[in-house]
Amino acid sequence: MENEKTVQSKIDYHLLFILFLIAIVSAIAIESARETLPAKLQHINFAQKQLIWYGVGAVVIAVTMLVDYDRLFKIAWYLYGFGMILLLGLEFNVPGTLTIKGATSWYSLPGGNFQPSELMKIFMIIVISRIIVNHREKYHDPTLQDDLKLLGKIALSLLPPLFLLARQPDMGMSMVFMAIAGSLILVSGIRLRIIAAIVGLAVVGATAFIVAFLYFPDVLKIQQYQLNRFYGWLDPYEYSSDQGFQLIKSLLAIGSGELYGKGYKNLDVYLPESHTDFIFSIIGEQFGFIGASIVVSLFFLLIYRMIQIALECHDPFGSYLCAGVIGMITFQVFQNVGMTIGLLPITGLPLPFVSYGGSSLATYMLAIGLVLNVRSRTQKFMFSAEQS
Repeated sequence: MENEKTVQSKIDYHLLFILFLIAIVSAIAIESARETLPAKLQHINFAQKQLIWYGVGAVVIAVTMLVDYDRLFKIAWYLYGFGMILLLGLEFNVPGTLTIKGATSWYSLPGGNFQPSELMKIFMIIVISRIIVNHREKYHDPTLQDDLKLLGKIALSLLPPLFLLARQPDMGMSMVFMAIAGSLILVSGIRLRIIAAIVGLAVVGATAFIVAFLYFPDVLKIQQYQLNRFYGWLDPYEYSSDQGFQLIKSLLAIGSGELYGKGYKNLDVYLPESHTDFIFSIIGEQFGFIGASIVVSLFFLLIYRMIQIALECHDPFGSYLCAGVIGMITFQVFQNVGMTIGLLPITGLPLPFVSYGGSSLATYMLAIGLVLNVRSRTQKFMFSAEQS
């Protein structure tokens, strides 16, 4: 019987197979990008290290599967507090903090650098999901005022980490946090007119931010490198020697790949950060439009399968966890691909599961572990509630 099946027998192998294919793409792309790296880095086998991190991620998934996700509901605020302590440590420059390109966003550990905001993303998904569930249990027939209360609760939980991320500063990660909150608000049952008003305010806020970003950067404590990225996006050829260099090279790499690409390791365009932020450009140059489309299709299948799992789950908390993970991964894929082709500003966000990175990959694997956890504990019924 279905109820007697073990968790192991209910693992979603479709999702794992898609993830396996993306892992292969990641290893191939990172290995091919090795020759484009500076000489001091070419001796490092980043592809091998990435596969090791995938192994670590597999352990993370296994451990996550052992813990019923319902227990996360009970300790959500403890996890949130732990994440805030890690972010506060960066704010006060405790021993071990690391500053890269003007952003104090990492801890230097023996095994590599650790970015606590990556872990905090998962904690935010858990906390906001709990907030929504508790609110819906309290207000079964919510009024407009009740929806506004829920929105206020979500905002209050989101503002502290956003404030600390702005102080680092880390604009890209701040955008991810807002994408997580936005995706959960969208499925929380809040009235569409409130969501429409939020979107309107977001547009106004974004416009005001851009104006302040361009003309009053001192007010926002914007670092010069962040301004350079924005100027380089608006007019890369005007600033081709510095601010727009990365974008121009990325467009040249992807464009030169044409339909079928130049072939494996046939890379003629020098591209900084090719194994991390601009791994999609490397794929486009080697394998062309077809290869890049396959990669995008794999992400589509990954997200589509997670949406199916979220819809099949009968527990609201589990569904919200999946929705948060979906929002996080979807936004980061959209942002990374968009910045490599000039549609969006360069923010430094990696391509999930493909770009080289230890703590970021482990976080994505943890997120997949949450979705698999929800799927393994979802009960399927022969008859629906309406038929019984």
